[in-house]
Amino acid sequence: MSRVQPVIMCGGSGTRVWPESRESLPKQFIPLIGDRSTFQAIVELVGDRAIFDPAIVITNFAYRFRVAEQLTEIGAEATVLLEPERRDSAAAVGAGAAWAAMRDPKTIVAVLAADHVVKDGKRFAELCAQAAVAAAAGEIVTFGVTPDHPATGYGYIHPGEPLAVDPQVRRVERFVEKPSEERAREFIESGYLWNSGNFVFRADVMLEELARFEPEVAAASSQAVALADKDLSFIVLDRESFAKAPKISIDYAVMERTHRAAVLAFDVGWSDVGQWSTVWRLSPRDADGNSLRGRAVAIDSSNVLVRSDEHLAAVIGLDNIIVVATGDAVLVAHQSKADKVKQLVEQLKLERHPEATQHRRMYRPWGYYQSIDQGARYQVKRIVVRPGGRLSLQKHYHRAEHWIVVRGAAEVTLDGNDHLVHENESIYLPIGSNHRLANPGKIDLELIEVQTGSYLGEDDIVRFEDVYNRV
Repeated sequence: MSRVQPVIMCGGSGTRVWPESRESLPKQFIPLIGDRSTFQAIVELVGDRAIFDPAIVITNFAYRFRVAEQLTEIGAEATVLLEPERRDSAAAVGAGAAWAAMRDPKTIVAVLAADHVVKDGKRFAELCAQAAVAAAAGEIVTFGVTPDHPATGYGYIHPGEPLAVDPQVRRVERFVEKPSEERAREFIESGYLWNSGNFVFRADVMLEELARFEPEVAAASSQAVALADKDLSFIVLDRESFAKAPKISIDYAVMERTHRAAVLAFDVGWSDVGQWSTVWRLSPRDADGNSLRGRAVAIDSSNVLVRSDEHLAAVIGLDNIIVVATGDAVLVAHQSKADKVKQLVEQLKLERHPEATQHRRMYRPWGYYQSIDQGARYQVKRIVVRPGGRLSLQKHYHRAEHWIVVRGAAEVTLDGNDHLVHENESIYLPIGSNHRLANPGKIDLELIEVQTGSYLGEDDIVRFEDVYNRV
């Protein structure tokens, strides 16, 4: 049998593990468990070329450079499809299937979430290969996880009769949405499985089922692939076509309606890292059940999660408490209320707190910048430019800038003249000047930027040239 084509879904906003995860940098790109992000961990899981082809990653336009950087960090290659706007998972799955079908309509596709954790990589690959056999026979095989507690945050699957093609793969009798704890206990006693949201199918079969149940989604996603364009190393799905897809999840669109749904037990140490209580459960803990990461200290406490990379976070006499501190926000919650974080973020958005969606550190294709301080007419930032990185040629109408180099060497273009600015040197950029910053060296360029002026918003920028096609 031919190899499996992984399609990694990587476009979620991850509000349930705020404040570390925000729309500007969601949880799939953060090392919540271990040193790798969950996205990188999934890419590495499908690295066995005896079983898997190089991955297709589906993400949105805003995350494209973060995806590329994280792939480079682990030495992985992938085809990156960009959604011009979010249309929920049915359109994304349709686009992935359509892209795979261009090579061969019978390509076996494994749709995998970028924000899940799998502990047993070898067993994971074996189960993908096993599911591929049933998928080749026309089944849509979802992976079901044997529950170890009555979770109310997962959907459940009722397995039915074994399939002739593989008795370990069973027909899905029904899908059940997130139940109450009492119902969840009943489901576990009746042999139900958690719905992991990862599944394997033949590309033409998924496209047929989408066309049967949601023809608008099928047409929009296929057309978006057919008219896709290349932007740098990315494939951009056609905006006009993709926008016509109704917003609907793949579960509602196909999985809960098709007669081809089957389930295979997925006992690989799986977890959806959906909330802080799950992060605590998956993280190393001391004898008192405390998980401490970064600058964190706990005394006379048990079963606490404390994470803080910048500020010292110390707790005394707490039980079953979550404390997550970032440079600009602190979350304190009881373990039993961890599922309320998404609701909290929605409230923060309504109250127009920028911390609800934006990090102090903002990633760009050339590196990142981080806010340090700001007042009515000034702002201070730390800017890091990767080797070879180049900002756009630009100007500002309302602010002047001072750049002080603290590490590396900066190549600065100012009104047509080039300047090389070394460590402990600075340069002044007047209001309205045309300027560009680049790092010609082999180490990160780090500088402090001081902005002064009447308006300091990020939208006060006019780009003339840009190597990242952002003009």
